Amino acid sequence: MRQWIRFLLLSGLLLVSAASLAGDISRKQRKQLEDIQTAYASTIRWGSMEDALAYLDPEQRKADPLSEFELRRYSQLRVSSYRERSTAALPNGIVERRVEVGVININTQAERTVGVIERWRWDPDTKRWWQTNGLPDLWQGQ
Repeated sequence: MRQWIRFLLLSGLLLVSAASLAGDISRKQRKQLEDIQTAYASTIRWGSMEDALAYLDPEQRKADPLSEFELRRYSQLRVSSYRERSTAALPNGIVERRVEVGVININTQAERTVGVIERWRWDPDTKRWWQTNGLPDLWQGQ
């Protein structure tokens, strides 16, 4: 019986903490986040990494710009799948999304799966979400 009560209390605390984190983001902001994440996923899947740069935080792009070499490496890969695995609101207003990306090397035709973490921050000045973790590292484990 005590374990059952403890379980219910812990479950209640988890729900309250999740609700408080989700409460930091308005319904409109959540909708905008869903829309921009869908567009970003489509760009990664069907577009080019140069197009995906438009979703990255401008401050990060300025502080750590990608070289021409880094951009050219992406042209040797094709994204075959892009699946969201989980999303979590972090205490500092950042939303973290874990994604599984299928990648095909166009030279070897070898396919593999890579786990990617995206972090999205709300910019109140521009009223939009920015991806702050950079372009996905599709060469993990190589």
